[in-house]
Amino acid sequence: MRGQESSAPEGVGSVAVRACTTHQNSTTSMTAHQSMDGHDVNARPGDAANGRSAEPFADYTDPHNDLPEGHFYDPDAEFEPDPEYAATLAPDAARQRRERIGPTGRPLPYFPIPGPVSEHGPAKIIAMCNQKGGVGKTTSTINLGAALAEYGRRVLLVDFDPQGALSVGLGVNPMELDLTVYNLLLERGLAPDEVLLKTAVAGMDLLPSNIDLSAAEVQLVSEVARESTLQRALGPLMNDYDFIIIDCQPSLGLLTVNALTSAHKVIVPLECEFFALRGVALLTETIEKVKERLNNDLELDGILATMYDSRTVHSREVLARVVEAFDNNVYHTVIGRTVRFPETTVAGEPITTYASNSVGAAAYRQLAREVLARCHAE
Repeated sequence: MRGQESSAPEGVGSVAVRACTTHQNSTTSMTAHQSMDGHDVNARPGDAANGRSAEPFADYTDPHNDLPEGHFYDPDAEFEPDPEYAATLAPDAARQRRERIGPTGRPLPYFPIPGPVSEHGPAKIIAMCNQKGGVGKTTSTINLGAALAEYGRRVLLVDFDPQGALSVGLGVNPMELDLTVYNLLLERGLAPDEVLLKTAVAGMDLLPSNIDLSAAEVQLVSEVARESTLQRALGPLMNDYDFIIIDCQPSLGLLTVNALTSAHKVIVPLECEFFALRGVALLTETIEKVKERLNNDLELDGILATMYDSRTVHSREVLARVVEAFDNNVYHTVIGRTVRFPETTVAGEPITTYASNSVGAAAYRQLAREVLARCHAE
């Protein structure tokens, strides 16, 4: 009847809601997890023999929740995707499993766990850059650094944003600091060791920042070779670390140009949202100008999709557009949306220590392995 049809939600993105709808409409001949011929596209060999429930989404677990104690999420393991989402990535579920299609719609490579290193340095400098705010730059800087440190790499995080969000995210109160990266930029004779702070993560240090850094943009205007000021400040630290990751401010001003001039690689965190997508062209143009005029070694290492929710059509469409435009410059690793990330900011620690078993922690570990794989491939 017409009244009954209008009560069922159309195009519902949530798996949990869709499962509930399937139970309510038990007389429907074909459910969301069935193909046109009526077969379960998520069925695995031996399900019936093993007594596995055939109830739609009976053993679905919310990917935003932590895994049981003692269990670790393996992003390289075989997985059975949400069938509606799988249909956007591959023609059929069999190909999805066989080719291990990732969230970007491309076959997902295996990124091996890196072995230990016998010596450290010289550092590879990565600028975490996007002129749009709120796209996950600071979160990605903290958690990528922590994941690299877990794999035995020495990491230095540089808070290059006057808001000091990176420092706050690691449990530092910026207003209580006497020396910051601002002093390192403008005071001659100041040693980096006087500014460096140890973090709670072994092998990861911090150059903190606070609102004083906002004055540097004005004061550097009269300096000779002002675009290379940060590069000169980081010079004495290059042999002490394997990676230096710079958290840039959300603008394309002189501070960001300094970060790009000192960097070897640029990672662009991109929220899977339309307005975030619009600014990528301007950013890549700026990167090309810096490469041409100031830093011949600068390369766009990759675009990192963040705050991704496969249950929404909009997220999938934005990610598909980014892959279409930038192809191999888009990381295979995709960072999903989860409530754990805001919680880690309050706790003042990375997600790899705050919620080690979470899917978010596993995603950043995979990102660290992908970054290392790209570095080794050069």
